[in-house]
Amino acid sequence: MLRFNALRTAMALCLFAVGGAAVAEQSSGTFNVTARIRGNCLVSAQNLAFADYVPAAGDVDAESQISVRCTTGTAFNVALNGGSTAGGSIGQRLMASGPHVLQYNLYTDAARTTLWGDGSEGVVVSGEGEGMSPAKAQIKTVYGRVPDSLANQDAPPGDYSDVITVTVTF
Repeated sequence: MLRFNALRTAMALCLFAVGGAAVAEQSSGTFNVTARIRGNCLVSAQNLAFADYVPAAGDVDAESQISVRCTTGTAFNVALNGGSTAGGSIGQRLMASGPHVLQYNLYTDAARTTLWGDGSEGVVVSGEGEGMSPAKAQIKTVYGRVPDSLANQDAPPGDYSDVITVTVTF
């Protein structure tokens, strides 16, 4: 019986050794993972709505905001064109009501001394991106004025409008 148990133990050890020796072989390699983040900016703008202008009662001021989101570290410039009304320019923007026009302008400062322009006339507003998430948006305020000019005092009643194009260069 002792011999039988010893034989059985020896056979079990042989089977274990054979099973343990059947380890799979391995080989390994590597690969690179790459990505590029391109500079990007998104812009959105609020409408600028002046209160009613009453001729000979003084200038009418209003404000609007432009939101700019750019990838972190991306330098940008915000430019505003002269508007869509024929005859309008950076130096004298115009709103139209049919054939009639109303003078106005857009400024970079609350004192309304520096015209916001397109880079060839007036100035552009600069910034540097802090990220594309909405929480990282940079807000640029547009200061508008309808001056109580002689030309505006002679404008007939009506609803006047213009369209400004905002361009962000980065």
